[in-house]
This record gives sequence, C-alpha cells and structure tokens, in this order.
Amino acid sequence: MIISCSNIKKAFHDKTILDDVSFHIEDHEKVALIGNNGAGKTTLFKILAKELPSDDGLVAYSKDCTIGYLKQHMELNSTHIVYEELLHVFDEVIALEEKLHHLEEEIARTSSLELIHTYDQLRIQFENNKGYEYISLVKGVLKGLGFEDSVYDKPISILSGGQKNRIALGKLLLEQPTLLLLDEPTNHLDIEAIEWLEGFLRSYKGAFIIISHDRYFLDRVVSKVIHISFAKCFMYSGNYTDYMIKSAKEFEITMKHFGKQQREIAKQQAVIAKLKQFNREKSLKRARSREKQLDKIEVMDAPMIDNKPMQLTLTPRITSGQDVLAVTELSKSFDDHVLFKHLNFDIKREDKVALVGPNGVGKTTLFRMILNQVCPTSGTIKLGSNVIVGYYDQEHMNLNTNHTIMEEIQLSFPELKNGEIRNVLAAFLFTDDAIFKNIATLSGGERGRVALAKIMLSKANFLILDEPTNHLDILSKEILESALNNYEGTVLYVSHDRYFINQTATKVVHMSATSMTEYLGDYDYYVEKKKELLLEMPIKTETSAISTTKEDWKQQKEYQAQVKKLQNDISKTEIQIEETENEVANIDHQLCLEEIYTDFVKSKELMAEKERLNECIKKFYEKWDELSQALDSLYE
Repeated sequence: MIISCSNIKKAFHDKTILDDVSFHIEDHEKVALIGNNGAGKTTLFKILAKELPSDDGLVAYSKDCTIGYLKQHMELNSTHIVYEELLHVFDEVIALEEKLHHLEEEIARTSSLELIHTYDQLRIQFENNKGYEYISLVKGVLKGLGFEDSVYDKPISILSGGQKNRIALGKLLLEQPTLLLLDEPTNHLDIEAIEWLEGFLRSYKGAFIIISHDRYFLDRVVSKVIHISFAKCFMYSGNYTDYMIKSAKEFEITMKHFGKQQREIAKQQAVIAKLKQFNREKSLKRARSREKQLDKIEVMDAPMIDNKPMQLTLTPRITSGQDVLAVTELSKSFDDHVLFKHLNFDIKREDKVALVGPNGVGKTTLFRMILNQVCPTSGTIKLGSNVIVGYYDQEHMNLNTNHTIMEEIQLSFPELKNGEIRNVLAAFLFTDDAIFKNIATLSGGERGRVALAKIMLSKANFLILDEPTNHLDILSKEILESALNNYEGTVLYVSHDRYFINQTATKVVHMSATSMTEYLGDYDYYVEKKKELLLEMPIKTETSAISTTKEDWKQQKEYQAQVKKLQNDISKTEIQIEETENEVANIDHQLCLEEIYTDFVKSKELMAEKERLNECIKKFYEKWDELSQALDSLYE
C-alpha cells in the first residue's frame, strides 16, 4: 500500500465537500477519480498532496512514498529554455556523470585500486538512475507531448499557458514519483499526444490517480475508479466503462431494495392504522406491537444519483438544402508559411462530422474561413441553400457577462416563453435559482453550457463547434451528446475527446497540411481504417482517393520500402544496444575479480574498453531516437 485515506472530512463555509471519504491505493495501481464539477476532486488532491489540511480523518503514506502533483493550471516561472527545464530533472545524474569522467582521468593517471572500486560503485548507481538514457528520455517526452525540435531552445517565459502545463507534465513524468496526482493531464494535448501519454502511463512503474473528463482516456489507462458523489466516496474495480455498468446495476438493485422496504413499511402502517380504527383493547395491543417492530427496522435512505440530463430534441426552424458545405482546393498561407493546401471535402444535411488532426494544422483557421472571418489564399468555400451557421467558440465570446443566465436567453430569444426557457436550461443543468446566476461568476464549464443552450436554440441549422467539450465535466458532455444526437440539423466540430466523437460522429475527417481524408464512421472506425490504409496510401498524399496509376503504385512501393527499412534499422539498433550493454556488464563482472582488479594494466585496459562501449551505447540510443522519429513522421 502506498497511501491510505480514512474518514476524510472537509467543509467550506458550512458546506460539506467531503464526508467520511476512505480508500487506499496499492503500489502500481492506476486509479481514476471522477465526479461532477464541484464534487471535491481537486480538494481531495490538495489534501493528499499536503497542500490543504482535512477537517477530520487521516492520510497515511508508505515510507518511500513520493508525490508528484500536476494541477490544472501550473505556475511555471522559470528562466530556463525548454530542453534545459526537463534536463534539470537529471541534475544528480549529470553531476554523477561528470564525477565518473573525472575518476576515469584519475584512474588512467594513478591506476589506483581504491578509485577503481569507487568508480565501479558510482557507475552502477549511474546506470540504475538512467545515466545512459536520460537524454533520449527527455527528447522522447518532449516529442511525445507534441513539442517540435524548434521549441527546445525557446525560453519557458514566452510559452503559452497550455505549453507550460505540458512542460510541467513532462517534468513529473521524468521524475517518476511513486504516486502521481494528475488533474486533467490531457488538457492542452492533441489526440496524438494523448495517445502517447496513454502508452507512457500504462507502462508507468509507480501508482497514479487521475482526474479526467476524457472517458476514452480513462478506459485505456485505469483499473480502478473512485467516484465522489454527494460528498461520499464509492469504489469500483475496472475502467470507466466497467464503472458505468457496475454503478448502474448497483443503483438499480438498491432502488429495488428501497422500493421493497418502502412498500413493506407502507403495508405495516396501513395495518396499524386499521387496527387502531377498531379501537378495541386487543386490536390496539396488536397495533402497538406492530409499531415496535416497525421502529426496529433500519430504514434505508432513498438512493441518490447525480443529476442526469433531460432528453432534449431541437429542430432547426429552417431546413437547409441537401448540400450544406463544399470545400474545393482550399489553401491558406501566411507570408511564406503554407498552413494547408489542396483541401477538398463536402458535408450533407444531418451529417455529424468530427474534424481531427494535429494541433497547428489549421482547424480553427478553417472554421474562421467558413465564417468569412479569414480569406482563403486560394480555393472556394460554398454554403448550400438555406444554410444558417451557428458558431461555438472556446472562449464563449457570444456571452454578455453582465447578464444573468435567464436574461441572456430572454434577450437573445424574446419570442420564447419563460416556461420554455426554463425547460431548456434545466436540460443543461440550470434549475431553480441557478438560472439567476450572473454569467461573470460562472465557471468555464457552466459558461460552456450556457453558450451551448444558446446555439441549440438559435435559428442555425449548421452548427460549427470548436472544442465544445473543453471545460465540461462528464455529465455536461452527456448533455451535449444527447442534444447533438437528437439535433435534426448538421454539425461540424473539432474535438480531442475520442469518447465524445464515438458517441456523436457519423463521419470523421482527418486534416493534414496537404489533404482531407474522410472516414464514414466513428472514431474507433477511423482508427482501424487508418491502420488498414497505412501501408496502402502513398506518403504525403494530396487527395483522399487511393490511386491506381503506375506512378502512384511506384510511390506506394517506395513508401512501404521506407517503412520496412526504418523498422529493420530500429530492430538492429535495439539489438546493438542490448549486445553492447551485455559487454559492459561482462566488463563490470571482470573488474570485480581479484585477479583483474589487482592487475593495474588489465584493469586500465578494461576501463578504457568500457568507456568506449558506453560512448557506443549513447550513440546507439541517439540513433534509435532519430530512427523512431523518422518512422513516426512517415505515419503522420
């Protein structure tokens, strides 16, 4: 066991946030902490990280427990450049490396047996602390989190908040504490970086607890779920989908037991009332006896469940034509920089299209071009007949922060009756006095729900949504999913939420700098189809069609040959690393033999050979990293 919580309680301003929360985390356990926004998840993290005291209860840590805590908004005030910042994780290893080099010079000069023993002990320590691979680890983490080589020498101070968060995440992953507390680690990551993080966490040797609203991500990395609901703590083995199935079944069984007990209590109360009506000594005695039996029953509390979204069906007031959007040979350049070119795709009425692709490829720019906010360099964008566009932006710029929620909807849609407005707001979880909250006081997720309610009520029949699930908790995402699935118009959206795409998309369009490729299905279908087509499609294709010309066939063969060669080179390099490390281990073994370490000439020769082999190992790791990056670039 690495950490144990017993009866943790926490309240703010007389509002109980956590009440008798108890759980424990074993070594290497992978855990999701879930619950609606405001349920107390971040508060619990702060208590575990010793940043906030609990009002009651106890948190016990194992003797060797070290904690790494990633907050949603990290204050990374550093004068270092990006590469140096992550390299500082290995300061002790780098200092040890310098000490080893110094000892090598001393041993070569003095042939001291004592120095050889010291060197051997330090060398083992150096190797155990990833001394021969720390440079490759740093570069691998930077690449995995989506940083291009050109960013490595940039000062931390000029990075965006999202980039700083990724740097902070990278440092934690390299430090490898025994317990990671990760609060929304997938924020600011594109799908490729999220998939890399999944692989890293699945092979992580320590334990971690993750707060995340990315259900697809949780399904792939966790084996235990802790649900905070109504200040209480509930535990489930398995991933997020397992939790959904088990919790629903658990609620159903509890409801049946509660209903059965309530019926039995009502039945007994009716019998008691009837006996009292007879008003005879014998019947009154029986009534008192039954009342005593009823008092002994431990009455169950009514099972509670987090608010569930109402079904919301919204029909556009005007029906568009069958052809909603046609994009032909679209290109966009800024000065000498080509953002994208030769984009071709079309959208039909009632399509629900997810636009995916790496960060920086120009997805938001494409949206702004469709909205006539940015002019294309070349190509055309054509909206169909009777198409009315509604746009949802990440910053919710269409909200007036001086209004209450009710005022915002009333002023935007004066034709709607108050009852209609209340029904729609209730579907987006704004009920009772909550509708009179000022928009300026709302959280990012709450503002997102107001903006979504507005766009769903608008006359738009073509919704363009830029990262609509950002800042939304799982329940809010379910509301949006339900609304979009029941929406009778057309939708085009950008999202990194793969679970959300699976729930809502009828088509996935992958955008690269030179092409648009359409996949008729959800995200899982897109992933599988992309794997199937990977070796069939020519590198850096210009269109989504599979070519059959002789030239294209030649390109395909060349591409396949490149992939195969790189895969073979990587395998050979891995074998070289393993063989060379075995040679180093053999030398270490020899240096421990008395007949060797008492022979200064032989010891010196072996030390020199070991130094040469270690240099080879370092170069092999660098080569492996370069080959892996080259292979990844072919897959993009």
